[in-house]
Amino acid sequence: MESDNGVVRVAVVQQPPVLLDRTATLSAAITHLEAAAGAGAGLVVFPETFIPGYPAWIWRLRPGDDHDLTGEIYQRLIENSVDLAADGLRSLRDAAAELHLVVVCGIHERDGMFGRSTLYNTVVTIGSDGTILNRHRKLVPTNPERMVWGQGDAGGLRVTDTEIGRVGTLICWENYMPLARYALYADGVEVYVASTWDEGETWIATMRHIAAEGRCWVIGSGCALRGFDVPTSFPGREQLFPDPDEWINSGDSVIVAPGGALVAGPLHEEFGLLMADITPTRSAAARRTLDVAGHYSRPDIFQLTVDRSARDPVTYR
Repeated sequence: MESDNGVVRVAVVQQPPVLLDRTATLSAAITHLEAAAGAGAGLVVFPETFIPGYPAWIWRLRPGDDHDLTGEIYQRLIENSVDLAADGLRSLRDAAAELHLVVVCGIHERDGMFGRSTLYNTVVTIGSDGTILNRHRKLVPTNPERMVWGQGDAGGLRVTDTEIGRVGTLICWENYMPLARYALYADGVEVYVASTWDEGETWIATMRHIAAEGRCWVIGSGCALRGFDVPTSFPGREQLFPDPDEWINSGDSVIVAPGGALVAGPLHEEFGLLMADITPTRSAAARRTLDVAGHYSRPDIFQLTVDRSARDPVTYR
């Protein structure tokens, strides 16, 4: 947790999930939490939809491809997604509390309130007491992702007070949405978590730009996956992921200081825990020269309205 001088050790988990297997991936996540806690971490960050794994297959299927195959994969995915209303992250919450860790984790969330058939690309922030402090659903799924996930609302587009500082989260290409970033800056983000399937130089440059623009710590949490990480039971494995040695995603997780300097990473084509010591409270002092939602804003000219109200499909009376 936070030391006397405000320093927090961050661990970014760049490890493969057990694709389409919620139970096994949760078990692996807890093992990674234990390793991070043993290394002195106070904040542990997992990638986009780590439970039960990013749907990498969607980028390898063309519209009109085998509907039976995509249907079979989707059936497995929805069966292994997380229902927060049914406390589907209980084991991870308990581990966070036992190890006294703040955890940020990406999940496939199955809506447990309405319809029970829609999935969301969701990131949850879990406090060191095991409480889910925030749930943010991705606002705009990208390209073929729209065949997997529904659109989120702004209910979770906020910064959360945690034991290690003020944490805000955006998912993948939401980090290319200037107004979404601005909403977190205005809410006083100190530790900005960007979980993603993206990778490469442009993405890393974006992480550095956000740290410079927002004067906050940026944790870029990338997915790393090789062909041999795809289980043999995965439907259509030989068709979709024929090369076991291929890096399907190289990861490229980074930790960036306010102002834009890389302090750890990128972790490229490698599995592991990317770790660094950060001081969240440095963000406020770093905004002395540039506070884009404060003294460097012009509310007389520009204004942003964020509607955080829920968009429930039905109201029962």
